[in-house]
Amino acid sequence: MSDSPAARLQVLFEGHRLTPTQRRIAHCMVRRAADVPFLSSVELAELAGVSQPSVTRFAVALGFDGYPALRRHLRDVAPPETAAGDSLNEYQQAVEAEIENLRHLAELLADPEPVERAGRLLAASRPLPVLGLRAAASQAYGFSYFAAKVHPDVRLLHEGGTMLADRVDAAVRAGATALLCFALPRHPREVVDALAYARSAGLTVVTVADSAFAPVAAHSDLLLPAAVGTGLAFDTACAPMLLGRVLLEAMCDGLPDAQARLEEFDVRAAARGLFVE
Repeated sequence: MSDSPAARLQVLFEGHRLTPTQRRIAHCMVRRAADVPFLSSVELAELAGVSQPSVTRFAVALGFDGYPALRRHLRDVAPPETAAGDSLNEYQQAVEAEIENLRHLAELLADPEPVERAGRLLAASRPLPVLGLRAAASQAYGFSYFAAKVHPDVRLLHEGGTMLADRVDAAVRAGATALLCFALPRHPREVVDALAYARSAGLTVVTVADSAFAPVAAHSDLLLPAAVGTGLAFDTACAPMLLGRVLLEAMCDGLPDAQARLEEFDVRAAARGLFVE
């Protein structure tokens, strides 16, 4: 496994049954992984939007005597900073952080079963609704653009509001069995509500999120984590985008006529002079 701060935290949290408040703290810690060993319980509580006693109970739930013991553990396992890292400017640091996110994603994909299972679920759903709002809308659009070349009926849900539940209902009536969601920070409340509604309507929810402890986790049947970068003013999402492409590949494996559809598109595109090359 990667030795990044975020990866170490993910390993620390695995196997523990956490309450929604504790998942919120875990999610905050993963997003601020490099800073957490140096934060007080009050500072962490403020960042996570919870009470200070909640942070203490969270540390106890992980098996520590209290938050100071958890913080000492994180400091003990943290690798020493390197001089090379100190010489990088903020833009280089952001790129390096994204490279680390991609390395961690590669390690998670060493077990391909979750992605392969997701691919089968998406391939079998006719139609296939793909949800992504606000920051995640571009991820949902990119997936839908390519998926429509091999899947017979992809329905992009990238606008919120009162019509969202109606569109979920329409997909269910048309025969949908699964929904793919891209969920990135900051997590809109209506995405959480939409996933809860989709599951109540009988859909299996597959979610690509920035953390296994994201707010959407409780409303997902299969959650695939891919970390976002937080070093710039706006989050960077290279790992979620790449995971979306990996899901496309897995979905193609579940569609026997995927290659034929791609070849048919290429023939039509050439006949129309669609591309300049």
